Amino acid sequence: MNKIPMLFICLVLIINSFSQDHEFSIYPNGLIYSEATMAKLARIADSLNLKFKSCDLNRVFYANSQTIGHLVKLHKDNLKEAKKDMESGISLEEFMVKYPKATIEKNVLITKDQYIGYNEKEVISFRHFNLKSDYGFSIENEDLGLGQKNLQHTWLFDYSRASGKTSGYIEAFYFPNAFSSNALPARYAQMIGYADCLIDTTTTKLKEVRTMEQSWEGLPENWTKLPVKEKEELLDKLRGTIVMGMCSQDSRPRTHAINIALLSAETSHWEVFLKAHLDIMNDRFERMTDGSYAQGKRNTYIKELEELNINVPDLIFGTIFRIENPSQNHYYGSIGRVGRALAETMNQKDIEDGMLSIIGDPELDDYNRMLFYFLFLNYTHWLPEGEGKKQAEKKLAIVVKKLPDYFRDQLGKN
Repeated sequence: MNKIPMLFICLVLIINSFSQDHEFSIYPNGLIYSEATMAKLARIADSLNLKFKSCDLNRVFYANSQTIGHLVKLHKDNLKEAKKDMESGISLEEFMVKYPKATIEKNVLITKDQYIGYNEKEVISFRHFNLKSDYGFSIENEDLGLGQKNLQHTWLFDYSRASGKTSGYIEAFYFPNAFSSNALPARYAQMIGYADCLIDTTTTKLKEVRTMEQSWEGLPENWTKLPVKEKEELLDKLRGTIVMGMCSQDSRPRTHAINIALLSAETSHWEVFLKAHLDIMNDRFERMTDGSYAQGKRNTYIKELEELNINVPDLIFGTIFRIENPSQNHYYGSIGRVGRALAETMNQKDIEDGMLSIIGDPELDDYNRMLFYFLFLNYTHWLPEGEGKKQAEKKLAIVVKKLPDYFRDQLGKN
């Protein structure tokens, strides 16, 4: 599709978006699913409560591998020599003396993770958990042996030599300690287990064999009156299709997901319904571009889940923890979107108390505690101005005092 039609379509979508009061149709019950659909979902949820008792809730989950290290940056001066010194294992103290122009950020949280990279090859990534922005320094390496190697007292660096008008640089991690991956306390492992059980990690929202659609059709007007077999066939067709958003205002990916959710509910496919609804909540869709100005109109619809007989806090929290050994197809929630969803909860006290308890828990690893800290920040950002928001911010300030010293020191510099 060439650029002119795409721009024209996006312009039409922008005009239409400003003329609509709601993203999706709202039924008399105030939800995006009708009373009849919610009744079907409630019956399924009740049966899942029985299934939950047979799920494995004793599984041990391990936090992402992490350590506290130092971030070192040197530009222009003596780069080749600095590289050689790092390769030979120079100590941090010696390096600071020899290269006084280097900038050093001490005691930062560094995580280690293994995944499939952009070139479809498995890589290992070392990432600085930056408290100031989303753009922390990271290094990817295809040497998977680094995942098992003891990196204590070693350097890992990204080196670029000077070329023409471009000055070179060397940016590095120094690891004074080894990486560790501790088991999550049982109460949090059970949240993850509950999420896996309820979401059903044995299936996916979309089928493995699927097509990419630029043209796309919604549900027929009379779809609710179709025989069950035709609804099943239509659901199968939608699950075999990926809808790519052409621009920020292109609502088709989200509409595609709600159509899957509606058909799944009508045909009693809870495992597909919940994934589709969570994708809407987390705004997890492929788009060519996505400007922040368009994101505010995309609602989260947590109320629909809270109307069902399920443990919403455990479900949501279970998708936030980052773990080393997830189940296949484990669902990870978006910190920003989930924080906004929680601001719309009907159970504000339980949600706040749950997040604050996790943040302040010294038995939990630092990485997950910080994730929940930022989840709470996003939550308070979306709360309406007033006494409730002020009290939530005060509670967070008290709990922050329980966090590690290096974390509080870095917050003080922000």
